[in-house]
Amino acid sequence: MKIGLFFGSFNPVHVGHMIIANYVITHTALDKLWMVVTPHNPHKEKKSLARDYDRLHLLTLAIGDNFDILPSDIEFKLPKPSYTIDTLTYLGEKYPQHTFSLIMGGDNLASLHKWKNYEKIIENYDIYVYKRPTHELPELAEKANITILDAPLLSISSSYIRSLIAQKKSIRYLVPETVYDYLNDVPIYRNLVNQ
Repeated sequence: MKIGLFFGSFNPVHVGHMIIANYVITHTALDKLWMVVTPHNPHKEKKSLARDYDRLHLLTLAIGDNFDILPSDIEFKLPKPSYTIDTLTYLGEKYPQHTFSLIMGGDNLASLHKWKNYEKIIENYDIYVYKRPTHELPELAEKANITILDAPLLSISSSYIRSLIAQKKSIRYLVPETVYDYLNDVPIYRNLVNQ
């Protein structure tokens, strides 16, 4: 089975994430898309992160009954911080019957050379890249195993949503309705520092 891995903090998941996930699963040859919640991205501050299982729960609510897209906690069991190459190696050993590909934004592709063992990622995995209007695609984008997607993008970020929550402003329509309802009832983001 061909499985795409869409890594993210999903802090919280928003409609932009879900639009990309839906586009990837409907416009590529991938059989399934796993949205992998990253416990701690080594390139991001940890203090603004909600708890791992809270973010996983929100992602599960966002996906709902779409059986082609699945939430994944695979990195919860691995050493922190999370490095993509270590996760890919682990998945390859655990699920040798599957072929794994990466889904990433053009901003991540532009900074891929800073990732641990990035050469191995480029050599061994197909990469699907959705463009970011604020980032030029690097020369790397011309490699044969890299596919550029013309996915519809929204200018929404999780940090923007957290700042709205901190200001007690509405996030309706910026996150899936199930996530909106849950965050109204459970104060996951109301007390985090550095929103």
